[in-house]
Amino acid sequence: MKRVLIVDDEQRMLDLIALQLSEYHFECQRAHSGEEALILLEKEMVDIVLLDVMMPGMDGWTTCRAIREFSSVPIIMLTARDQKNDIVRGLQLGADDYMTKPFDEKELLARIEAVLRRVKSQSKVVFKELVWNEDSMQVSYKGKGILLTPKEFILLGTLLQNINKVYTREDLIETVWGFDAETEGRTIDSHVKNIREKLRKVGFPIEHHLQTVWGVGYKWVSEE
Repeated sequence: MKRVLIVDDEQRMLDLIALQLSEYHFECQRAHSGEEALILLEKEMVDIVLLDVMMPGMDGWTTCRAIREFSSVPIIMLTARDQKNDIVRGLQLGADDYMTKPFDEKELLARIEAVLRRVKSQSKVVFKELVWNEDSMQVSYKGKGILLTPKEFILLGTLLQNINKVYTREDLIETVWGFDAETEGRTIDSHVKNIREKLRKVGFPIEHHLQTVWGVGYKWVSEE
């Protein structure tokens, strides 16, 4: 079941969209403000965000920019405004699509499915300007390439794609080396050490994000 975060200051709109999408087997989370959305996204994983532009306090554009500082989750902007400049601004800030209210529920569903298909086919994660690209097998930070071994690449991607999930060393061995691998936990520790050193060299604040869970394994967190 896909998880959708709906961000809108109008309770009526939150309830309406959630009701519509629940009929198509989406699990809907609600946030009444940009600030609330950021807190939720720091703690939980969702598949897509439906983000209203015209909100008091932190508007949708500001929220979109803040989300893109730590997450590549797909974002569809929702607004009553349909001016071309507004659409361009949203896309430039990192939104994946844009819909003008009022909209048909079937069109919204089609847009969501199209964005999810497009993002899945790209196989790319962006986190605070750190880019992990499965298609090209490349990692970069602020445009600087980071040379990782294939195992380091898979290990980093596994953690980046599952923010806040704790992996035991055994989990990571099975994911990176395979179920029947005869690799020990200290091999994971060695690879994590290498990843930390390589990302640190290009200026990425790795200590804040790739964390050791003592006695268990490792996790990637959005903030320290």
